[in-house]
Amino acid sequence: MKGYMYILKCADGSYYTGSTKDLERRLQQHQNGEGANHTKKRLPVELIYFEVFDRIDKAFYREKQIQGWSRKKKEALMRADFDALHELAKCRNESAGFGSAQPAGEDDENAGFGFAQPADSNDITAA
Repeated sequence: MKGYMYILKCADGSYYTGSTKDLERRLQQHQNGEGANHTKKRLPVELIYFEVFDRIDKAFYREKQIQGWSRKKKEALMRADFDALHELAKCRNESAGFGSAQPAGEDDENAGFGFAQPADSNDITAA
């Protein structure tokens, strides 16, 4: 079953990242205040980005990955600025290089991408 990872922009300018099997229905739930606590308190919300996956578990994994990203990194993703994504993925703390380990594939910013695009309200029904 198809799955979607999506990013909403809330009225206060914050971002909310989620995943669902039915993007149109989930967006309506968020708009009606039936979504997550974060979006309930920050209405209205706007769909600004989504990726399509062949399975919901892949969309959920992608959601969890992106939730840990900085605002700048999320914005680079939404702009499809892969050079900036690569730069923002670099570890900047002092312990980098001293035994810090990352799971395989973490350095490849394009790994695991489904079909990704900036959101346009006309695209939701076509997806």
